Amino acid sequence: HPWSLWIWTTDLPNAGTDADISFQVYGEKGKSDEIRLDNKSDNFEQGQVDRFMVELPDLGKLTKLRFWQEKGSPFAGWHLSKATLMKTLTKEKYTFPCERWLDINEDDNEVVRELPACGELIAEPLPVLKYRLTVCTGNVGGSGTDASIFINLIGDQGDTGQRQLIHCKNNVNKFEKGNMDEFIVEAVTIGQIRRLRIGHDGKGGGCGWFLDKVIVREEGKAEAKALEFLCNRWLDRNEDDGQITRELVPFLDGQRLYNISYQISVKTGDIPGGSSDSNVFVKLYGDKGDTGKLLLVVSTNNLGNYFETGRIDIFTVETFDIGQINRLLIGHTNKGMRAGWFLDSVQIMVPVHGKNYMFPSHRWLCKDEADGKTEVEIYPSEILDIEQLMNYEITVVTGDVMFAGTNARVFIQIYGEKGKTEIITLQNKSNNFERNTTETFKFEAKDVGKIFKIRIGHDGSGIGSGWFLEAVDVKHLIMALVPKEKKKEDKKKKKKKKKDEEDEEEDGGEEMQEVVLTYHFPCSRWLSSGEEDGELVVELLSEDAEEDLEVNTYEVCVFTGDMMGAGTDANVYINIYGENGDTGERPLSNSDNLNKFERGQEDVFIVTAIDLGTLKKLRIRHDNTQPYSAWYLDRVEIVDTKEDITYYFPCNRWLAVDEDDGQIARELVPVDEAFMKQDEEGAGATLGLEQKSMSTTYTIKIKTGEKKYAGTDANVFAILFGEKDDTGLINLKACKNYKNKFEQGMINEFIVEAVDLGDLEKLRIGHDNSGGSSGWFLDWVEVDAPSQGQRLRFPCGRWLDEGEDDGAIVRDLYPADLQTEIYTPCK
Repeated sequence: HPWSLWIWTTDLPNAGTDADISFQVYGEKGKSDEIRLDNKSDNFEQGQVDRFMVELPDLGKLTKLRFWQEKGSPFAGWHLSKATLMKTLTKEKYTFPCERWLDINEDDNEVVRELPACGELIAEPLPVLKYRLTVCTGNVGGSGTDASIFINLIGDQGDTGQRQLIHCKNNVNKFEKGNMDEFIVEAVTIGQIRRLRIGHDGKGGGCGWFLDKVIVREEGKAEAKALEFLCNRWLDRNEDDGQITRELVPFLDGQRLYNISYQISVKTGDIPGGSSDSNVFVKLYGDKGDTGKLLLVVSTNNLGNYFETGRIDIFTVETFDIGQINRLLIGHTNKGMRAGWFLDSVQIMVPVHGKNYMFPSHRWLCKDEADGKTEVEIYPSEILDIEQLMNYEITVVTGDVMFAGTNARVFIQIYGEKGKTEIITLQNKSNNFERNTTETFKFEAKDVGKIFKIRIGHDGSGIGSGWFLEAVDVKHLIMALVPKEKKKEDKKKKKKKKKDEEDEEEDGGEEMQEVVLTYHFPCSRWLSSGEEDGELVVELLSEDAEEDLEVNTYEVCVFTGDMMGAGTDANVYINIYGENGDTGERPLSNSDNLNKFERGQEDVFIVTAIDLGTLKKLRIRHDNTQPYSAWYLDRVEIVDTKEDITYYFPCNRWLAVDEDDGQIARELVPVDEAFMKQDEEGAGATLGLEQKSMSTTYTIKIKTGEKKYAGTDANVFAILFGEKDDTGLINLKACKNYKNKFEQGMINEFIVEAVDLGDLEKLRIGHDNSGGSSGWFLDWVEVDAPSQGQRLRFPCGRWLDEGEDDGAIVRDLYPADLQTEIYTPCK
């Protein structure tokens, strides 16, 4: 809607300014964008009235107006008398009195003013309040910063806008280690404060900052009414998650769970001169609000220089839930030797919502190209549904004993009544898992419902990898009934009798709110090959787990066949599945025999896990890493020591790339003991048919692209994910139709057998980056399961190459069309 904006500059000496003035308008229905009023025609001169035509969205009744100016100009000081806004069509008019300086050398030295709306339409203007902020810098080494800090307070009735924290009330040198710096932010009331956004510009050599907390209270109110916003994190490109802006909520627990991650993938066009050296910013708009302008300065895929020709840079932004995204603003600051930029597209994934937004652009953002714009609003061309995930927060406590820390790769898997998460690596940019430290990680994963166990461990890599784990906490949000806040008692009630007061006292009642649910997992043990039982992985029960769940020991007896070349020197892994989950993949490394898996030999291993209940199947594989890797597995027997039950898993097949069907992994199901004792001729064939009937055979076809250098020499692997389970890691070694695999334009076929995956939902494929030419352009993958009536195409059309595209060498692919093609199996 068109509005007339009139601005009166006072006639005080030096009241005028040469600076550009910006403003933002707030109303009952929201706020406008930030609008800059360019000062190119001697606007804002002493004693002058300046008139502008501006376009504003439907904000309902206006509530306030914020003016600010760039403080860097030599003649920037400005004394504003007042402003008026009038809607052109309806003549709806508001006045905003000021009569104050916006000047770093006058008044309170601020360059921002918030003005409440006045006029005939306003019964009572909103009050202007002073918010006292106490910003507490942490006490860890290097926690102080010289960068410019900004803050934005966000409440029920709007926000303060982004304010630079310049004028400290109690310290000359701000934001030093252990400091408690006080600032005043003057603003029209924002109602109940719900969150704040705080960050810095990332400039300067030692710009990293460890923020302990921020305390906010209204000036003149009791300290007991202050709100405390805990942070206790780095705002540093090289620490924690690399973010230099944080959003905090006034909760003591599960701080990070209240924010949503937006993964922003920005593709620069593959045209000459398309790259940019400028700083790029983005602003996301949703039906619940916007993110404000965010500089994209810390990528998650770490490709070095950002916004290079033909590359995809990925950034993660954490902010409050803005709802369904309807548009975004993207642009750059037009600074740098080569500021001009050709933006191809933007993609935004929001796992917590299960949405993937596609924003095509394919245009220049450059002063000297096309329309000369350096920023543009774009709208989604498509919104795709993806797997919906939920936020988890994991707190890991490393013990306070000698050599307790580890540099190995730590991972966790969470099990609940609805299933299990994938294996999650716990890492960030900081040096993790040092002695006597408590570290918190946030990630998105499948909602597993009520959690009963976790599996946590490490890969044993690095020098001195042994780790003493004290405890783990797992947190997530749930909706629960909580007492409502009671309303303030009406003064008139005080005159009533006590009995009447008791009868009429308002009961707050209950309402559904998000609350943090915490599961505590005590551990207090070593995960080290040289300590205790030598295990690197442990399963832990939560303190409030059901009483019938307890740790169980499984004796795994592996029988290698008695035929020529049956033994293997490769590394062997097993995963045991039961009605209460699985053990996860465990290495079979500590046998009672020094030389494992030899011809005709029985090797016994101990696997400790939370009780699995009745065993359903097992998956056993080797990694084919040694010269003599081929292995003929006769059978596996597992003794449940708690129940004193033995389960028999016959195999009688090769796990070898050049024998049988070329598979190096087998899924086996238990059979009755009587079946194992059958000696009659043909028992083996019967067994084979019985096992076959319980398995699904998948044919995986992989198409390498036609591009130059599309083929790879690296080792390729895949994982099939179904609604019930996944296959685990499949090393794609034995190709049915070509000896030299994954060459340009080639379609390679592989056979995989698995038990009870259910309908396929996702495929993960990648390579280990080994070999002279490891980069790979994958066109598509097709998975064919005639017995299940499924044939699914998983399109890719992208590089798996550290030097191309977004640098990823592993990709998750989803079926293009979830409708299955029904087969009529031969009879």
